[in-house]
Amino acid sequence: MTLTDSARTAAGRALSVASDAALVAYQDAIATYSREKLRSIAMEGADGTPTMFIDIVIEDAIIAAATAAGANVLSEERGWVDVGSAVTLVVDPVDGSANAAAGIPLSCFSAAVVIDGEFTEAMTCWLHTGERWWASRAESAFRTSGCTSLPEAAVSMLRPHDRNRDAWWRVASTATRIRILSCSTLESVFVATGSTDAFLDAGSDTHRLMDIAAAVVLVESSGGAVIDAFDRPIEFGTDLTKRWSGIVAATPELAHELRDAVQGVDRPPVTL
Repeated sequence: MTLTDSARTAAGRALSVASDAALVAYQDAIATYSREKLRSIAMEGADGTPTMFIDIVIEDAIIAAATAAGANVLSEERGWVDVGSAVTLVVDPVDGSANAAAGIPLSCFSAAVVIDGEFTEAMTCWLHTGERWWASRAESAFRTSGCTSLPEAAVSMLRPHDRNRDAWWRVASTATRIRILSCSTLESVFVATGSTDAFLDAGSDTHRLMDIAAAVVLVESSGGAVIDAFDRPIEFGTDLTKRWSGIVAATPELAHELRDAVQGVDRPPVTL
């Protein structure tokens, strides 16, 4: 077995046990604690944002499982946990924490594997149902919708802020349908599987790496594209202060049209 084969075997094992740990911890937390306790602020996370109690409970279980399986972990609350492995999991323990704490069934565990600085495989688990989606750079069971035009697209977005209100409206007023689910990783899965045409942060620079890392694998291997609205590379790094305005689209053409709408520029159509 080569070193690369060994690393990929460890990666698959780490993804699986981390997903299992997240699902069990979520189910236990929902059964054990009140909604008030689940949504209470427990600490400031490594990404500089407030951390809910539900995040801590589930993240601790994930880190214990993933590190025991031989993987480093980069997660939004605890930050960089280095066990000296060739394999790293970029983890969003509970994407949609507010949904989960409120009893709204729209939250996910999501993780991408990094080997030699490259995203190689990913898994997202819908915590309410246990349904899982996995893909690697070379293999996906899913296909995007193939939509290439914003006026024909059903688009999910993060909610608007004062800082991106105009960009948000340019997208919303052009798309055929808009949804706000407040769970970036699930919304990205829906793009990978063709249920919706695109998902994006319309220029508010809200996305952290763990919000969109899994989409880079799941969506791109399914025929879509994942880019930043301001053309910054989406790449691995342990600095959790970095932010992106991620665009997850069924095709490169649609991704670039959404980028132009966010930026408010009129470019000639992209031919790919």
